Amino acid sequence: MSAVLQAGHVAVITGAGSGFGLALAKQLATRGLKLVLWDVQANALAEAEQTLQAMGASTQAAVVDVSNPQAVAAAAQSALALWGAPHLVFNNAGVAAGGLLWETSASDWQWVLGVNLNGVIHGVQQFVPAMLQAARQDAKYRGHVVNTASMAGLLTPPNMGVYNVSKHAVVALSETLYQDLKLVTDQVSASVLCPYFVPTGISQSHRNRPNEAAAPTLSQRIGQEMSDKAVGSGKVSADDVAVQVVQAVDEGRFYIYSHPHALGNVEQRMQAMVAGENPPDPFARKPEIGEALRAALRAGA
Repeated sequence: MSAVLQAGHVAVITGAGSGFGLALAKQLATRGLKLVLWDVQANALAEAEQTLQAMGASTQAAVVDVSNPQAVAAAAQSALALWGAPHLVFNNAGVAAGGLLWETSASDWQWVLGVNLNGVIHGVQQFVPAMLQAARQDAKYRGHVVNTASMAGLLTPPNMGVYNVSKHAVVALSETLYQDLKLVTDQVSASVLCPYFVPTGISQSHRNRPNEAAAPTLSQRIGQEMSDKAVGSGKVSADDVAVQVVQAVDEGRFYIYSHPHALGNVEQRMQAMVAGENPPDPFARKPEIGEALRAALRAGA
């Protein structure tokens, strides 16, 4: 067992009210970790905390919008005051939006980048310094940060531009965090989670959008329909992914994939980049999806 995943250790989980966050919290509760739970949904968070306490977990819950640096700072200080530096930080909160790039509004960019990217940045800024201080003070201390990105952080599927950009940034941030930590310590490390289509409710994340969205364009409506179908039909559950994440942390693995078979598309993209070729057809393995998308968009043009 990893020196990080020990009973009595502390884990911070953002987006803990549902999906990956709640599944992770349940996994950690079975190992006896203390849980700091953040979510923007008050009702879902309260239900999650009740479930986890029924499992015997010690919890501290707070309604937090991770895109808000002041809110994150205040909640982090409360967590640090209660239990000290965490051993695990899961920067997991995320939202999704689609549509053609030129139809993506400034409000769309603000919302998606605010949660998906800035939320991770804020978590790193607030907790990593405390983890490094704990490492300096205790040679036995071990810490680990897991940032939730996506397979969309390794690919560039069309009609998903704002989401792709946010998740590519999280992959780059996480890889750099891993390297930065290696420069200064052997006691704190990092991983990045790149899930594919998993039924977590993320396709309905607009329900928590704080700023009013304009009426969706055709491409955004099509993107929403495709996302609902793909995510809803996923065969790998959030619980399955949570088990994989815990195992990866145990083993000290950086890259965590829910669907390793999807890496074939990543390999094609990387090979094209190295060869200086144009980006490959993202629908080469499922041309019917690309044909349907093109037909739907061109019919409404």
